[in-house]
Amino acid sequence: MAKPKFNHLDTHQQALVRLIEQCARRHRRHEVFRDFCELAALSISNRVDLLQYEAREARYLEIIQRYERAEVECFPRMLGCLVESLEGGHKDALGQIFEALQLSDHYRGQFFTPWEVSRLMAKMLFSGAASEIECKGFITVMEPAAGAVGMVIAAASALLDDGINYQQTMHATLIDIDATACQMAYLQLSLLHVPAIVIHGNALAPDAVGRHWVTPAHVMGLWDIGLRRRDREEAEREGETADTESESATMSTATTSLEPIAQHRAAIVTRRIAHSEQLDLFSS
Repeated sequence: MAKPKFNHLDTHQQALVRLIEQCARRHRRHEVFRDFCELAALSISNRVDLLQYEAREARYLEIIQRYERAEVECFPRMLGCLVESLEGGHKDALGQIFEALQLSDHYRGQFFTPWEVSRLMAKMLFSGAASEIECKGFITVMEPAAGAVGMVIAAASALLDDGINYQQTMHATLIDIDATACQMAYLQLSLLHVPAIVIHGNALAPDAVGRHWVTPAHVMGLWDIGLRRRDREEAEREGETADTESESATMSTATTSLEPIAQHRAAIVTRRIAHSEQLDLFSS
């Protein structure tokens, strides 16, 4: 295999790659990259998502035990590099690193859409977003093959170019069959403060859905409530009959007309609202 070149990466991405290679003296690079994404995702999730805290804390400890102390100290430095890279401008920083490290062979031959292509597509698709936001309050984005989330980041960037604060006016729901891709997506959306739910599952097999991740922006913006309200309003506009005395009946009716990914989102939102522990974040 040809030696990978990193000249197209910014200085912070290159520093992150060097840290990965430093840890790869005892581990394979794709394993270090995978574990970095999962550890960082778990760390962020456990600051905002108490509903899944215990299982994710156990998973964090399981991963970290594979590494020596000096290697463990590299992981927060990797996260710092990623933060600084994204502060330099919206881009698919992890997707670019993934390609530069030539990791596709270890992840089912995955290749992510180049950032320039994602930007062009987003500029065309979201050219009329302002009028929809004015009418509905916010827009929702569905991504059935999340990858490293370049398209959603590009959508957020396109809104910013039009003077629109995506943190308040755009919510994304993403799904991917690969766990590492989900963690890459969750990590970058969290750092860019994009309200989102990332689902580990197969969009072509809607009944087989695994874990989900909610970004800090999703939790802090009370998007569970906003999304549930939107789903119910859309169901009512379509003439659906809802039992106002039964919350479960109301949500069951409201989700029947939704697309499969939106149905998963509605089910997740309903479960989350049913657990008061999540809402305790705002009452303490």
